[in-house]
Amino acid sequence: MPLPLNPALAATSAPPVMVARRWLAETPLPEGVALLNLSQAAPIDPPPQALRTALAQSIADNPAIHLYGPVLGLPELRAALARRMSTIYGGTVLPDQVAITAGCNQAFCASIAALAAPGDEVILPKPWYFNQRMWLRMQGIKVVPLACGPDLLPDPDNCAALITSRSRAIVLVTPNNPGGVEYPPDLLRRFADLAARHGLALVLDETYRDFHTGDGAPHSLFTDPGWESVLIHLYSFSKAYRLTGHRTGAIAAAPRHLAEVEKFLDTVAICPPGPGQVAALWGLNHLDDWLAGERAEILRRRQAMLDGFAVLTDWQVMGCGAYFAYVRHPFDAAAPDVARRLLREAGVLMLPGTMFRPEGDGAGTGEMRIAFANADTDQIATLMHRLSALR
Repeated sequence: MPLPLNPALAATSAPPVMVARRWLAETPLPEGVALLNLSQAAPIDPPPQALRTALAQSIADNPAIHLYGPVLGLPELRAALARRMSTIYGGTVLPDQVAITAGCNQAFCASIAALAAPGDEVILPKPWYFNQRMWLRMQGIKVVPLACGPDLLPDPDNCAALITSRSRAIVLVTPNNPGGVEYPPDLLRRFADLAARHGLALVLDETYRDFHTGDGAPHSLFTDPGWESVLIHLYSFSKAYRLTGHRTGAIAAAPRHLAEVEKFLDTVAICPPGPGQVAALWGLNHLDDWLAGERAEILRRRQAMLDGFAVLTDWQVMGCGAYFAYVRHPFDAAAPDVARRLLREAGVLMLPGTMFRPEGDGAGTGEMRIAFANADTDQIATLMHRLSALR
């Protein structure tokens, strides 16, 4: 007899990126065609050499890096990130309002664990970041989908109609995964005001903040003296400094909320990994110019995507920014079949929109997510050539 399964976990869909990797294993590529893997938004290059050298030195010379550390992270990293956030947003973020986590996914899971119980509700715009939806379902928390317009922007008035006595949070991701769109400051302000009126948390995931197209603050929410009464902010060092394998993320929130988060983190991981924290701190202190160059390169790739689809007019761009483009495909087939065909006939791996929407949501069958951050401009030109050849 098989062992019992948690029904909430069993009802949760398999990780989409792992599904795509199985497609790779099962599908022969066209003869002589190199794979264009546009399925995952993670840097594939290592961190810059200077950071690796500093990290190696710390691993060799700093015994504390190998030990359990504070559950909420190294005090010096919390303080450095608080200073950086205060500078970026023109507000006040204090070290005791910052916690370090084992990646931004854990920051989300911990924040939700402190906010909601089974049977509660969390509002999630669709298309959504699938790992967030997966965690909510695993915890028995009801996911309340908030439809976005053709521009992939959610509407606060539509959101207000979804709020019930069981609502606990509104979750927004900007720049968006999977859509690539940036939520305008006034839109974020309206969502923050909505959350405040109803006593909800606004969970704002800015994993891709460092690749925003604008040069000023992405929003003004941290300038509010009482921002911590509404806002829970999530961040990732993985994309900024290419530290995906080191699992280093962060939460900015009220100390009262972080006290509850600490219980979760101590139970799940005890503390965030020491090497990743040392690397993140070194990056904050030394890599501003390097990160500016990374941002400029991502913006060049974004423009190459827009220029390519401006010619490839049978594909419709719904959103494009940071690491992603979200598009409507032109084929008379469902997106999962299109994804398998693209791999089989063009050597291109991207994810179907059905992976970012509720089961049975017909919109996803016509949509694809393209994670272009790891494709240089020549590879983006190759992508456009391959897409144009498909009929």
